[in-house]
Amino acid sequence: MTKRRVVITGLGVVTPLGDHTDAFWQRLLAGHCGIRLISRVDVSKYPVKIGGEITPDLFKPEAVLAHKELKRLDRFSIYGMVAGIHAVKDSGLDFSREDCDRCGVIVGSGIGGIEEMEQQYDKLLARGVERVSPFTVPKLMVNAAAGNLSIHWGLRGPVSATATACATAGNAIADAFRTIQFNEADIMLAGGAEAAMTKLGLAAFCALRALSTWNDRPSEASRPFEKNRNGFVMSEGAGVLVLEEYEHAKARGAHIYAELLACGATGDGCHITAPDENGAGAARAMTKALREAQINPDQISYINAHGTSTELGDLAETKACHAALGAAAKKVPISSTKGALGHSLGASGGIELAITCLAMSRGELPPTINYVEPDELCDLDYIPNTARRATVRYAMSNSFGFGGHNTSILIGKL
Repeated sequence: MTKRRVVITGLGVVTPLGDHTDAFWQRLLAGHCGIRLISRVDVSKYPVKIGGEITPDLFKPEAVLAHKELKRLDRFSIYGMVAGIHAVKDSGLDFSREDCDRCGVIVGSGIGGIEEMEQQYDKLLARGVERVSPFTVPKLMVNAAAGNLSIHWGLRGPVSATATACATAGNAIADAFRTIQFNEADIMLAGGAEAAMTKLGLAAFCALRALSTWNDRPSEASRPFEKNRNGFVMSEGAGVLVLEEYEHAKARGAHIYAELLACGATGDGCHITAPDENGAGAARAMTKALREAQINPDQISYINAHGTSTELGDLAETKACHAALGAAAKKVPISSTKGALGHSLGASGGIELAITCLAMSRGELPPTINYVEPDELCDLDYIPNTARRATVRYAMSNSFGFGGHNTSILIGKL
């Protein structure tokens, strides 16, 4: 069976630097940081007090969703809905003119509606069983964002949700890619959404001792690949992309950001939270993507790294790049935008593939901010601190998650 070509025609993000693509992009290129002291949770007794919080000054969902609808959605679904609506608007699609049996959604979440779960549990303890909301399950379930996006436009093609921790959006995009490739749909919304910055969510990640404790310097706390990194900064948000069959997009005159050429997915098979120390699983994901796309390592113009700012993770990804790219590894510009955005868990792969598409279409590479002192073991070109002009012909976006999940997505310029 001949595989059909797949292109990306719409981008939608919700991030600590905003949810409007142009403004978000300019802030990212300028080296702005969205990490700040957390205000939504009382963190006075928490060892970690900073995060990439989505604040009302930059995010106004009521401009996109009705008040009644907002009340029936957990925060993660709100982020996913807004990102999806932005992506569809950006694509120029009008679903009233499409065969909605051929349009679907795969938008996942690493954790789902934890805020709703906490709120209803508190209500159960304080006021009894009869006061628990009938909307609890529809709000907290991991597939809520995907389901609500499909309902919003009446999309009746394949609709599902992935849950592979921080690789969630990458796996969702890979699944949507295959769905179009093998003629099960013509249009798919794909990505991830996350809003785990809650009392329990923050406490649980604090217990893992994986978070940065630079509470007195929030904007400097996330420092991927830098020698003094001491953990990731928890964030929230959503990234949803419109994937479309190439001939369908061309026939309607769509703007095409990139062609989605390949998705490599692997498992480490070694530990539930720590990566393979040699980055072997990540390297195999990158190699699989290169082979599927029939691209040589020296043809890659840019990599948006997973780069979480953890000691083990950044080193493992550096080793993976060496293993997958060989001699080309030292020549490929690589950046982690988590220095600016923090780590939005299951949403990160969607946000970062959108960033990779913008880098390709606009010819600008976002920097890895807070890169002050190089780590001699992390020895690649991480685009330190300052954005860079470049022609991007082929690019990769990496996402790796707890459980040993690895995804690498490869795109090309048309």
